[in-house]
Amino acid sequence: MAQSGSMISGMAGRYAGSLFELAKEAKAISTVEADLGRFEKLLEGSTDLQRLVESPVFSADDQLKAVGAVLEKAKITGLVGNFLRVVAKNRRLFAVPQMIRAFRQIAAEDRGETSADVTAAHALNATQEKELKAALKSVAGKDVSINVTVDPSILGGLVVKMGSRQIDTSLKTKLNSLKLALKEVG
Repeated sequence: MAQSGSMISGMAGRYAGSLFELAKEAKAISTVEADLGRFEKLLEGSTDLQRLVESPVFSADDQLKAVGAVLEKAKITGLVGNFLRVVAKNRRLFAVPQMIRAFRQIAAEDRGETSADVTAAHALNATQEKELKAALKSVAGKDVSINVTVDPSILGGLVVKMGSRQIDTSLKTKLNSLKLALKEVG
């Protein structure tokens, strides 16, 4: 399903598009975005939850009960709570991370922004986020919402994915390039 010229397609895009339409109707886009972010953090922080979401071994009922318990404990209710329960019932939990990314992209486009996925070696402070947004705005020509993921394995620098572009200034990539260059010389 192509949403306003973007490349959002497939099942995750359809689910995200439906959730966005409901959120827009309820004038709750920012609330839904925040709740999805909270669920995403729970998912990233729990290997058990990841296993539940990704494994086809669990029945739809088991997934529904477990997700329901997680949502209740995290106090995620309303549209996102109902949405995740429907996703679990339909055995589509494995695609929740893509659905969240697609939702963010649709919401950003609706606000006249573009979105960028940023991987950093450590969490960015408010000043760094502001400077990064300004730099990306000068490249994109419009406001950019950023989704930051922390991955210490990149050692330093950033990996920025914006649309079809990727800018990799990570220390890991630079060291790998240097290693290749040294192999060619030797």
